[in-house]
Amino acid sequence: MISHELIPNNVNLSSNKRLQRALEHWQPRYLDWWREMGPQGFQDYHRVYLRTAVSVDPDGWCHYDYVKMPEYRWGIFLTPPVKDRTIGFGDFFGQPVWQEVPGEFRNPLKRLIVLQGDTEPASVEQQRRLGQSCPSLYDLRNLFQVNVEEGRHLWAMVYLLHSYFGRDGRDEAEEMLERSSGNEDKPRMLEAFNEPIDTWLDFFMFAMFTDRDGKSQLMSLAESSLDPLSRTTRFMLTEEAHHLFVGESGVARIIQRTSELMRQTGLSGDVRRVGGIDLPLIQRHLNFWFSASVDLHGSEISTNAATYFANGLKGRAKEDSWEDHRALHGTYAVDVFENGVGLTRNVPARNAMNEMLRDWYIKDATAGVERWNRILERGGLSDRLYVPSRRFNRKIGIYADQHFTPEGRPISAEQWEARKHEWLPTANDKAYLKSLTTRPVFEVGQYANWIAPPSKGINRQPLDFEYVRTDE
Repeated sequence: MISHELIPNNVNLSSNKRLQRALEHWQPRYLDWWREMGPQGFQDYHRVYLRTAVSVDPDGWCHYDYVKMPEYRWGIFLTPPVKDRTIGFGDFFGQPVWQEVPGEFRNPLKRLIVLQGDTEPASVEQQRRLGQSCPSLYDLRNLFQVNVEEGRHLWAMVYLLHSYFGRDGRDEAEEMLERSSGNEDKPRMLEAFNEPIDTWLDFFMFAMFTDRDGKSQLMSLAESSLDPLSRTTRFMLTEEAHHLFVGESGVARIIQRTSELMRQTGLSGDVRRVGGIDLPLIQRHLNFWFSASVDLHGSEISTNAATYFANGLKGRAKEDSWEDHRALHGTYAVDVFENGVGLTRNVPARNAMNEMLRDWYIKDATAGVERWNRILERGGLSDRLYVPSRRFNRKIGIYADQHFTPEGRPISAEQWEARKHEWLPTANDKAYLKSLTTRPVFEVGQYANWIAPPSKGINRQPLDFEYVRTDE
């Protein structure tokens, strides 16, 4: 039963007065952070057609209505417990899952939760100015829906920190509001979450690729032996699906409009002349956000990942689909690059956990790009987008500090400097994208010239629905 307390929840928060007081003490600080670092210019006078979680029932877990964002009912939701659930992997395979944090695993579990939690407010901060250049009210609403749900995901991690890690957890929760994206003194913990997102193409690519990494990480944490962490992340995945939809469909609509403009101007015409976004520019942004997101999976060969798996802290996405849940004796093929030569090395399976997750991620992301290419095919165009090599533009792992083309061919540092502008977004690209959004589109049912309307509205609403209203 979902409560109607100050903090909506399905964890019977009122029965734990100490925890309730701690979270109610944290709540004003969170709201101060939201007003300062949340969507700029839309906090007090705008009502947004948002979905709010009200249940864990898959047939009716959310409610749609107009809400002012600071009044959004952020809450704490866990999926129902699975009776007699046992640990699904690692050295404790088959034993009962944990309802409390084992003392020997306290620090690594806290680290995993803090890392996940830190990404949630970071993306809100990265996107805080985008509303002022929106291509439609539909897109503005989707941006704000993503923002408030990232805020709720922060609440989910803060609940775990307060509930299971005592004073250390409370201190970590406070520090998550003290760091901020791109801050020179206190940046966010993962580099991709310090990158500026100041164009809508960046936002859509971020939601497509970086949120897809978020999905793969949540799927891994959903296997955790700590049952409250597993149940929390399983509910987060329900909301995360919409974030991926916003990214993939947003880019798809840009590609659809680009395809239309290319046919209008002649297939070899410059769509920038008519206010479109050209495919090479789209590819450069794809290259950047894909490579930054691939880095988030960590090093290809990792003793930390092996330890997390062995101790039952973080599993593999869809662990049930694997045969050997202990991964004690098997190996996994990992591509490496040594002395200028690409090789395949069979690595002990536990040490390759990051690469297993990265392989799943790349396959999933590639399928999304293929769906974009079908739009170009239907438009009669021969052009195709592609996922670059996992070697390209890496800052973490075995390919860091080396240089490769998007096809994965090694090149010198001098060649990289001479050609990187062909493969990654340039200052001119950013200036052009910003020039398209100097006048935001706030008219109901209208869309900017560079993006096609969606195929259908949110929650079965018509395309000319007033997704954002102003009280001014």
